[in-house]
Amino acid sequence: MKIIDAHMHYFNVEGFVEVAKRAGYENTAACWQQICQDNNIAFSVAMGNTAYTSSRYGGVPPRLIDLAAPYDEEQYNQPQSMGYCMGVASEEITEANAAQTAQEFAHYITQPHCLGIKLYPGYNAVYVNDRRHWPLFELAQAYNVPVVIHTGDTAMPTGLLKYSHPLTVDEAAVNFPGVTFVIAHCGCPWFVDAAEVACKNANVCIDLSGLVEGNPKPLALFEQQAGFFRQLHTWLNYMGDYTRVMYGSDWPLVNIPFYIRLIAQIVPERHYEDVFYNNAVRIFNKIAPLLKE
Repeated sequence: MKIIDAHMHYFNVEGFVEVAKRAGYENTAACWQQICQDNNIAFSVAMGNTAYTSSRYGGVPPRLIDLAAPYDEEQYNQPQSMGYCMGVASEEITEANAAQTAQEFAHYITQPHCLGIKLYPGYNAVYVNDRRHWPLFELAQAYNVPVVIHTGDTAMPTGLLKYSHPLTVDEAAVNFPGVTFVIAHCGCPWFVDAAEVACKNANVCIDLSGLVEGNPKPLALFEQQAGFFRQLHTWLNYMGDYTRVMYGSDWPLVNIPFYIRLIAQIVPERHYEDVFYNNAVRIFNKIAPLLKE
């Protein structure tokens, strides 16, 4: 079975070296390429590999910059079998510069490997439907690319969960019915809320990334967290539309063979091809031509 990893990370930020080690890996480009080869991962979507910055980082006016080389200068370019979503530092945007910010994003969104936009509510104290995001949503609609939204728990205790609750996606989905919104991490642990928002709004999808960390022993994990996984299975079935559910890993957070098996335990087998591959090709619609290169 071919796989598309619809939510992973491909750069070196503080802490990723240790995170990768706990999952049994090195946080390097070579390691990811070997993972893809070993697990039949045909394409992957890196989150935030173009970053929004502001005047306090040297940009006047606020602008987009490429991140520093993902791992080293020789490996700056992402592989052909990878696209990316532009990361948004929402707190740096104001209503006054929101339109200009969208113009900066427009420069990147025309590039073949730029697949969408990524918001980080919770890490940023800005609600999804805040007016400063509206020009970005209009841009996403104009170019027919999805907006991926971090939802659920945050990796840092300083995060504010009221901004990252999956119910906050509902208002944006209603105001922008022509935009596809992706609830990342299925709102973990608020599966019921994420499923309801997706059930109600046909323009909302879900990715199943980042539900587990490290490289746990499968039997012990399933025994200890049986209720957690049953709840996820129950509410995905409640949503009732696996054509809007995507596999993602959140690598380097988790061991990939383990995580593929985990999602295969949660998703009914008849939906594997959609969840692991087909849905990502459709939702990130710019993937299809890249697969033919």
